[in-house]
Amino acid sequence: MKNYISLSLLGLFSFLSIAQNAETEGDSIINVIAGYQRIIEDKYPGAIIYASSDSQEVYVEHNGIKMWCDQAIFYKKDNFLRALGKVRMNQGDSVFMNSKYAEYNGNTKLAFASGKVKMRSPDTHLETDTLYFDRTKQQAYYRSGGKVTDTASVLTSRVGRFFMQEKKYQFLDHVIITHPDYTINSAQVNFYTETGHAYLYGPSTIKGETSTVYCERGFYDTRKDYGHFVKNSRIDYNNRTVTGDSLFFNRVTNFASATNHIIVTDTINKSIIKGHYAEVYRDKDSVFITKRAVAISVQEQDSVYIHADTLMVTGPEDNRIIRGFKDVRLFKSDLSGRCDSIYTRQSTGLTKMIKKPVLWSGKSQITGDSIHLQSNVETERLDSLRVFYNAFVINKDTILDNAYDQIKGKELKGYFKDNELHKVKMDKNVENVLYVKDEDKELIGINKGTSSKLEVTFRNGDVAIIKPIMSSKDETIPPEEFPENARRLRGFNWREEEKLYSIDDLFKGKPIPQLTKIEGLPLPKIEDAFFDENNSSEINENSRLDKELLINKKEDQQVIGKKS
Repeated sequence: MKNYISLSLLGLFSFLSIAQNAETEGDSIINVIAGYQRIIEDKYPGAIIYASSDSQEVYVEHNGIKMWCDQAIFYKKDNFLRALGKVRMNQGDSVFMNSKYAEYNGNTKLAFASGKVKMRSPDTHLETDTLYFDRTKQQAYYRSGGKVTDTASVLTSRVGRFFMQEKKYQFLDHVIITHPDYTINSAQVNFYTETGHAYLYGPSTIKGETSTVYCERGFYDTRKDYGHFVKNSRIDYNNRTVTGDSLFFNRVTNFASATNHIIVTDTINKSIIKGHYAEVYRDKDSVFITKRAVAISVQEQDSVYIHADTLMVTGPEDNRIIRGFKDVRLFKSDLSGRCDSIYTRQSTGLTKMIKKPVLWSGKSQITGDSIHLQSNVETERLDSLRVFYNAFVINKDTILDNAYDQIKGKELKGYFKDNELHKVKMDKNVENVLYVKDEDKELIGINKGTSSKLEVTFRNGDVAIIKPIMSSKDETIPPEEFPENARRLRGFNWREEEKLYSIDDLFKGKPIPQLTKIEGLPLPKIEDAFFDENNSSEINENSRLDKELLINKKEDQQVIGKKS
């Protein structure tokens, strides 16, 4: 202790000296109070070395910032201080920092800390090995890797910047947010400490146990677990992928919604659903979609398209059910239809067309109170159909004008061959009007009859074989003796104007929906570089830092944003 001057002997001198400094030079000079102080001019020229005693730590104050440490080296002429050992730094009641080493320039108000740096604010806790603190800008900065612990998650990045007035972190390069239920990876994140709101920029993923969200611009509330995503956004879960212009996702309720240009892909069942508004309920395994909704069953030979004002897909992956409501339209290359509502179970290949259904297969139009189509789930081809009540089959003659083959009855069973209607079995109260031709396709008569049952075989879409069964009564009448007004069975309704000839006809006659305007998420402001070139050129010669450490490197700069 012989080189130190005891505070007990010179305490009054120290306080008077501090008071004099404040009087003569204002509060711009760093003030230091310590248990001991000494001068070692040969080793620390122009410096005063302060050390703590048993009763007094080294205490430093400057314009609202307070610091405690084991030892301080103060260059009064330069207003520059180095702090060593158990360094603690406070700014008001909002920022608290600990480190092994720190230095502070009272002129530029730039602080630097290293060695197990920990900075605490009311909502977060930062850990890094080196930290820069610009008191003028009220910003803290690291670029050698850091970890921020929030109330709900842990955030890590190579580069980080804390804006104290906004209570916002900007994380750059390999940003990871770790939560017990999910992990976020992003190129750039703006994180607000008071709310836990994270804004994601650049390629970003939110990966949980049952779902993964991808976006290139998005928002996520890390405390309430919901988010909004735009720009190439996508949600993957349960072998389903949901894409759209705008996506909303709530992890707590397992609910998602999508707006505009939506595609829901089911990889297990090889199906796609499109529309402009959708809701997804993961716990119920259901999807609701509207605004030009269309379900596409992708098949190797020929895909099936179902459009309705509203579509619902429910059930687990091995038992998906598609329901369509209002103005249902069905299309595949060799089959089309319409009805008010539809029900399709993918696992069994059964499709039910309900309320005013009409089906066109080849040259045949089939109507009834309801129509059931049965597909072979292995071959993905149509196998059979059933029509319940008021079954009516009409074939328009391709040679004769205004001529229609007609069969009606209570119920119908139809069988397909190579995806074309091959045979029809009509049951109960069967009536028929059939145009009979010779081998040269010349009309020789019109057959009108009734029977309990009737079996008709088609060839190339034309009636080839007629086989009445039980209680049959029919006659073939020469065309000239068959009145025109008797050539249509009661209930005849040729609905050719409703027939679909292409995929575009799924929406024929319907107005183009007005798409919801997506407000989106604005790009962040491009922040000015952290280091001030003027301050960087005035690094104190006694600092551990050199000019190269205070250069704003290109690889550390924000690349996503817009200039203010």
